[in-house]
Amino acid sequence: MRVSYEWLTQYVDLKDISPEEIAAKMNQTGIEVEVIDSRDSGVSQVVVGEVLSTQQHPEADRLKVCLVHVGKGQQLQIVCGAPNVAKGQRVPVALVGAKLPGGMKIKKAKLRGIESSGMICSAKELGLPEKMIMKEQSEGILVLGNDAQIGEDIKDYLGLNDHVIELELTPNRSDCLGMIGVAYEIAAIFDRELRLPDVYIQDVEEGEGSEISIRLESEEDCPLYAAQVVHHLQLGTSPQWMQNRLIAAGIRPINNIVDVTNYVMMETGQPLHAFDYEKISSGQIVVRRACAKEQVVTLDGLTRTCDDEMLLITDGTQPLAIAGVMGGESSEVTEQTTSVLIESALFDPALVRKTSRKLGLRSEASSRFEKGADPERVLPALARAVQLLQQTAEGTVGSSIECEGLDEVEDMWVKLRHDRLSQVLGIQLEQSEVLDVFQRLRFEVELDQDTYKVQVPTRRPDITLEVDLIEEVARLYGYDKIPVTLPWGQQLPGGLTQHQKLRRVIRKTLGDLGLNEVITYSLTSPHLDEEIESLNPEVIPVSLALPMSNEHSVLRTTLLPHMIKVAEYNQNHGQERVAIFELGKTFLTDETILTKQPEERWELAGLLTGAQETTIWKKPEQEASHFYEAKGILEALFARLGLDQVQYREAFPVGYHPGRTAEMIVKEKVIGVFGQLHPKLCKKYDLEDTVTFQIDLAELFAAMNDELLYQPIPRFPAVTRDLAMIVDKEIPVGEIEEGIREAAGELLKSITLFDVFVGEQIGEGKKSVAYSLIYRAMDRTLTDEEIQGIHQGVVDHLESQFKAKLRQ
Repeated sequence: MRVSYEWLTQYVDLKDISPEEIAAKMNQTGIEVEVIDSRDSGVSQVVVGEVLSTQQHPEADRLKVCLVHVGKGQQLQIVCGAPNVAKGQRVPVALVGAKLPGGMKIKKAKLRGIESSGMICSAKELGLPEKMIMKEQSEGILVLGNDAQIGEDIKDYLGLNDHVIELELTPNRSDCLGMIGVAYEIAAIFDRELRLPDVYIQDVEEGEGSEISIRLESEEDCPLYAAQVVHHLQLGTSPQWMQNRLIAAGIRPINNIVDVTNYVMMETGQPLHAFDYEKISSGQIVVRRACAKEQVVTLDGLTRTCDDEMLLITDGTQPLAIAGVMGGESSEVTEQTTSVLIESALFDPALVRKTSRKLGLRSEASSRFEKGADPERVLPALARAVQLLQQTAEGTVGSSIECEGLDEVEDMWVKLRHDRLSQVLGIQLEQSEVLDVFQRLRFEVELDQDTYKVQVPTRRPDITLEVDLIEEVARLYGYDKIPVTLPWGQQLPGGLTQHQKLRRVIRKTLGDLGLNEVITYSLTSPHLDEEIESLNPEVIPVSLALPMSNEHSVLRTTLLPHMIKVAEYNQNHGQERVAIFELGKTFLTDETILTKQPEERWELAGLLTGAQETTIWKKPEQEASHFYEAKGILEALFARLGLDQVQYREAFPVGYHPGRTAEMIVKEKVIGVFGQLHPKLCKKYDLEDTVTFQIDLAELFAAMNDELLYQPIPRFPAVTRDLAMIVDKEIPVGEIEEGIREAAGELLKSITLFDVFVGEQIGEGKKSVAYSLIYRAMDRTLTDEEIQGIHQGVVDHLESQFKAKLRQ
């Protein structure tokens, strides 16, 4: 909302209060001031002049020599190149020594041998925004109205001495979407008298009676509709004072009829609309819902297709306007208009909001209706518009006010307990101080012992509860006067839960290992979620009742689908190497129709694809081996979390490569799965070989010890033995490692697979696996005899369990 300081002074005496002081006080009382703009762009020594004569320049076809009267009997010779300059015009004249926006200074000059003592200015040269002035004023010099006084400072005439205070209003303060509403606020803040325009309903002039009939087909959509006819209008430009205020408010003047409706809207906050009365058949107004696919050509010349959830203003046959949003072209005020029907109404805010959003059409009117208009302003705004049309367009009242809908508006009474006020604010106020606040706000109040019964005016729909009145008292009393106190009562120090700490460890560890964290949507497409099997394949996706689109219609049961889309996006934009992870929630249920909240489970997912290494040297990139890279990352993560007994078992989930996928098992429970995506899926998303992993954090954390245990650095040396065995090719190395641990006992501290060999030398269906085993005792140095006995026991166990042979 743009508030003109000059306009505001018409309602509140602000002679001793600057715009900056107003802004500071409004910020302190809860309405944010975004900026204060000066309408003066740097204009000085520019006055109103009258063109007495014009003559063709003897040396230039496009120049004219003008004699201009600038007041105090002073006449200046000015050479002007504007094609529209003419005798008798009132124009802005920059005198010698004048300054214009952009640093331009006016000096005496000779133009093709003719002296020029000043400059006749255009609107642009005065710093007037082009989009805020009428088209005819933007071409050539600015021609002023005949009410401009010769010699008058142009800043006074054009209102350039004004300041505009721009308010950043929250939706609950719709009362400040009109100048009178802002005036109520300013008068309350500074405890000043409020001067409102004298508005009264006028009788129909003799012989000018015109009939209007109004029919509301749905009072829920339009609770109140009022209209009045004005005849014998003289279409023209608005008075300069009205144009100045409209421009300051950010509205472009058009003509005196349309400008009056806009002016009253900005003054009262109540949108109005003027229909050409001659274009309304039989003077009938019917407010109804639109038919499906019914079309309306709006004032901007575009054809709008409506549905049955939109409200139209019609004449019983054809649409005249989209209610609360924009008027129609068929009843537009034109140069031939002499009679208008002025509309003032209330429309359902939710309906206007939906209509505006569906049509992609937002107007000053819709922005006010969708926040809720004041029912007590409907008739006064209409009467005010009729008065102004009489003043500015010589109109005559052509009908009485016809009104359909609400007869009376129920009074809103809210009670406030004094002790509750003191308890919430933490200060003791006298009853007289509280009553003074309500008086300044122009609220009627009755005091019954320690309870205030407050009648809230309809202009303040944001006040419905006791706490709302407490807020009004606090902000008008002054937040700065309320002492700052520390909270009291039992307080507990904040901290992270154990699972929160572990999730931070996971993020830090994976980041250190070169993975980037991503955050994707919790909503996904059913089709996308079916491409990758989740850790809980038996669950049913939770569908949204009213999804915005099919792509975001169900809650995810796995993190991977969106991560695949992230990888696709990055590679399409030239990022060859993608190594990402996500920590997020999945949503699980076994119900088709929900009777309880779905279970929310934390999961960890990761993805690796693309070249492992890109260098500046001209050599082939390393062949991607993401399976073992991912396994190494997971093993490093498990080691950081203190898990050293993770087993891997072949698995065949949907969406993964058969034979290159494994489950991760801890204490006989599956905690996750990792492996290569199925080639068909990689081809669909134009990805190279891609490896992913999914881990159920609930199962992972359950498998961990409650505390991470640390051991001292060993004092005694370790002994390393290598072991190479020939076994059947189908035996997983994980089972062999488990057998080695079982046979070696506590003295085995680590086992590392360093070679797998398959070839003719080994035999068909066989493979050679080689391990490096490290033995160590924490309390002594192991002897060769002990090591040999343990190591031989390992060999014997493998020969017995797996029919393994020691490779010679």
